[in-house]
Amino acid sequence: MPTYKFCDEKTGEEWDEFLSFSDREKFLEDNKHIRQVPVMFSYTGDHIMGVGPKTDAGFEDRMSQIANAHPGSPLSERYSSNESHAKIKARAVIEKHKKKKPLVS
Repeated sequence: MPTYKFCDEKTGEEWDEFLSFSDREKFLEDNKHIRQVPVMFSYTGDHIMGVGPKTDAGFEDRMSQIANAHPGSPLSERYSSNESHAKIKARAVIEKHKKKKPLVS
């Protein structure tokens, strides 16, 4: 349930109430001299800018183990670490040639 800010128009007093949406509607309907005060929202945190929380080394190691157990999977492309540089380059060449259109004679 959200917290709403209200203002009594007769006294000018402002306060917060913890109500469900239906209770808020009933409260405002029963008390015509009270209005809801609009509240500005402020969002903070890494998740807003797409940075997100950083993963720890244990998670990275486990993902690498899973990726090595499933070669050729998207997870393997992202986390695989047991391949030599030559093997990675060879896979890149294979992928490049898979994308090429065959020559028509």
